[in-house]
Amino acid sequence: MPRAPTITQLGLLMRLNASVQISAKVDYALRALVTLAAVEPAPLTADELATAQGLPVRFLRTILDDLRRGQMVTSQRGTDGGYRLARGAMDITVGEVIRRLDGPLAEIRGSRPEATKYDGPAEALQDVWVAVRAVLREVLDGVTIAEVASGKLPAHVKQLAARPEAWEPR
Repeated sequence: MPRAPTITQLGLLMRLNASVQISAKVDYALRALVTLAAVEPAPLTADELATAQGLPVRFLRTILDDLRRGQMVTSQRGTDGGYRLARGAMDITVGEVIRRLDGPLAEIRGSRPEATKYDGPAEALQDVWVAVRAVLREVLDGVTIAEVASGKLPAHVKQLAARPEAWEPR
């Protein structure tokens, strides 16, 4: 089994500039889940979540329905109703939310990295794409909703975010 990339390798891979787009849908879902984690076990309505995070309530309701189908939140009607986390916040990762709402973390022309094949001098590109996916997994599957809500991110994520070049646009 291959080893996880080191912090130096992570920096090298990220400099390869694989474009990672976080959709508004994922961003809003994560903000809603983190807000629910911060107030659990109390329920919040879609309106309360939208207000707390400055989100469009109609779009948020659609996202919450997707999260409910993905067994990340539950909903209850009535005066004591609203949304709650379906599982503990430590059991839901950022990567899981992304996959549920937007699909695989890394694709090359619609295919998974292991399904790509290159010839000649480009042959090593498959390894690059697989490594990029591994880095994404290491970060996104290594951070839980509870960690985001508490602000206590894993050390390797803090270390990456603390690098000055991480904050520089390219």
